[in-house]
Amino acid sequence: ENTFNIAVAPCVSPWGYERVQRWNADAVDPNRSFDKKKVCEKGGGPVAYESAALMRMLATLGVQKWLVHIDLHETTDSDETEFRPAKAARDGETSAADVIPDGFYCVADSRNPQPRFHKAIIDSVRLVTHIAPPDVNGHIIGEPVKQDGVIEYPVDDLFLCASVTGAKYTSTSEVYPDSPNASQTECNKAQVACVVGGLEFVIQEEGLVKRQVGSRNRLYDLITINADDTAYTRNTREEQKYP
Repeated sequence: ENTFNIAVAPCVSPWGYERVQRWNADAVDPNRSFDKKKVCEKGGGPVAYESAALMRMLATLGVQKWLVHIDLHETTDSDETEFRPAKAARDGETSAADVIPDGFYCVADSRNPQPRFHKAIIDSVRLVTHIAPPDVNGHIIGEPVKQDGVIEYPVDDLFLCASVTGAKYTSTSEVYPDSPNASQTECNKAQVACVVGGLEFVIQEEGLVKRQVGSRNRLYDLITINADDTAYTRNTREEQKYP
């Protein structure tokens, strides 16, 4: 509590959360809608209104420099049995069968992968649950594995939530609560371990220290968002001591 300030936005996509669905009531995927140039109201354009609301909320915080952004996701069986076939039907495409990765993995920003940050996350999570193995082609969800449990996406190009802050350290986590090899409780613990592992790395890497009574400090910021979508916003402090 002497290192981080914490603000919480408890549920970004209530409709999707209640129905265990990736998209919203307008059949739009909020996690492909974080286009900072097209923030609009519901029905006003391509940006999901949940995404627009979150971006507006973040703007009210007046943060000039974000340090860490961790986006917490889960993939359930409904993603393969309901969401992907429905999305393909909506778009006039054919839905190819796929396999949900069994275990925890992360998605790094291909333009800013921060491999040591992600290694710290994977090492922390490994203590509480298993890491998703690559398929026979060395891929996870069709993307090549860059390091154990980590793939990369161009988060800005895809308008992923992890792109919205421009933070120095970003990661999108995935757990599979329908796995026969892990319980929902274990998946929750994995998400906690993800955040803790990432923060402990950043504390060491950035030389952050605990706030002392009477000291003055400069704020850095961390946002952690669950893609169901539960959001947590945190501020990290870089100490500046004065006589």
